[in-house]
Amino acid sequence: MLVDTFGRTATDLRVSLTDRCNLRCSYCMPPEGLDWLPKPELLTDDEVLRLVGLAVRDLGVTEVRYTGGEPLLRRGLPDIVRRTAELDPRPQVSLTTNGIGLDRLAAPLAEAGLDRVNVSLDTLDRDTFKRLAHRDRLDDVLKGLAAAQAAGLEPVKINAVLMRGVNDHEAAALLRYCLDRGYRLRFIEQMPLDAQHGWTRENMITADEILERLSAEFDLAPDAEHDRGSAPAESFTVGGGPATVGVIGSVTRPFCGACDRVRLTADGQVRNCLFATEESNLRDALRDGAADAELADRWRKAVWAKRAGHGIDDPSFLQPARPMSAIGG
Repeated sequence: MLVDTFGRTATDLRVSLTDRCNLRCSYCMPPEGLDWLPKPELLTDDEVLRLVGLAVRDLGVTEVRYTGGEPLLRRGLPDIVRRTAELDPRPQVSLTTNGIGLDRLAAPLAEAGLDRVNVSLDTLDRDTFKRLAHRDRLDDVLKGLAAAQAAGLEPVKINAVLMRGVNDHEAAALLRYCLDRGYRLRFIEQMPLDAQHGWTRENMITADEILERLSAEFDLAPDAEHDRGSAPAESFTVGGGPATVGVIGSVTRPFCGACDRVRLTADGQVRNCLFATEESNLRDALRDGAADAELADRWRKAVWAKRAGHGIDDPSFLQPARPMSAIGG
């Protein structure tokens, strides 16, 4: 098992398949993009599956979520999903995506064994979308959402980040849109993971502010039916239920004490926290001929060193050198 010194066990593996993305969301990267990882540094499909298989068979991982950058840009994604779903024991297989191209790929991915998707959608306004993402692709995202639902990838979850003076007035509209269509909405506090290192606490819309905006138009109550457990989102019923909305207070309401996540970057580095400043290199060991037992031992040691929390409130906090697109969500 992947256990740390605080008794937490990592069972949820987030695997980045690429650092590339077809959007330029301002809370992630600059409009001109970034210097992408050279292809030889990226794990091949077979290398990804070897490490994922090791995690599932020998290290207790029960959920595998593929992320990016934008994972739909990975040409071999359907086959990666199929091979993951064929592992024994079978993990839950999910995907975090911006939704562009999902209208074409939702059905093939569902057929391959994908269980569900999380789609990023921060606004319903085309001009605001262009301002945030520097691309005019809102219609593509909305079509992707509909295709995911039609393919049975439910619950279709939507992740939204509110930014002060940009889209923070859309909280209620986003929730109403999701309620009308049966999507499950989760608001996420903006985190210090942008490549520009321009994040400030003053500009962040907090969990309390999100709830205040929503409560002005909806009757919200803590969701007593579901134990939060290690889930990052606090769940609230809307209008007495059964519909819910989630709020992930990554900064102001950290959930580090129950975290069950571990991350594998597209170039084969283990990260035991989204905000970790250290990594453990599995790619080079794998390519040098390491046996599964050695790779598993390296992975266990990486997780064992996990800190108690991300430490954003600590004066000594340093933002990770890698931005979100190069870590995987």
